Amino acid sequence: MKQETTQKAISLKALTKSNVWDVQENDIFRMWEGVDKDSEIKENLRRYVDIIKTAFLVEELKDDTKLMKGKYEKMGYKIATVKIDDAAKVTWAIKKRPIMRVSDLTYENITHISAAKLVEVLERNFGGGWESLPQSIQDIIESGFEISTTTLPQNRLHKPGGMYDRKVNDGFEVLEVPKGTWVEAIFVKVKPAMEKPRLQLQPKLDDDELPIDDYKNHDDDDDEIVEPADFNDDDINEDNYRTTFAIETDPDEEAGDLEDYVDEE
Repeated sequence: MKQETTQKAISLKALTKSNVWDVQENDIFRMWEGVDKDSEIKENLRRYVDIIKTAFLVEELKDDTKLMKGKYEKMGYKIATVKIDDAAKVTWAIKKRPIMRVSDLTYENITHISAAKLVEVLERNFGGGWESLPQSIQDIIESGFEISTTTLPQNRLHKPGGMYDRKVNDGFEVLEVPKGTWVEAIFVKVKPAMEKPRLQLQPKLDDDELPIDDYKNHDDDDDEIVEPADFNDDDINEDNYRTTFAIETDPDEEAGDLEDYVDEE
């Protein structure tokens, strides 16, 4: 489960555009304490400010009266005095950038929200279903989440033992997008953390040490081409109804919209 708060203190030197989403406003002020005592940090303060601004709204209060501070605090900002470069101290009002719309999602913050939070964001922006999202947004989401969809008549979506039940039992959050008498179900689950493979260097082999198989020539005739099995209409079920399928009607029958579909079961 992804966490939106940090359990381990992060230093300013270790701050990146990714892990900055793990910290909160008070953590930023804590990191900033004593920066003037570290020459390496002082030389790179502007870079750290830029990193912080990727995840936080940062306002420098020229008017730091109690009245002005109160206005920002009502908007959810945390306020403290910090020192930038060798200049005099300034008053900062900072607040975590809200992730409210799909346009707020980035490769840096997508791994720091929960599946429930993603469903909330999608629900706030949805109307046309998964395929209505720009490809760039789909790529960002799929970098941190497992996504699968199915589109079924409304009265068949929750069929006991069907895809819906199996996905929910497997820990997926679900967003249902109505489409007339049909419903598109979008299943969302956090991808497990992947351990980066270690690079293993193999010693270079002389020609006479290469395996015998490396000298073999494979005839093209040995490669078999597997023809796909014929598709049977009876095979259609809740697992293969997708929003990307082109649904065609029999030309001898009267055409009708999907919304006019009547489940004969």
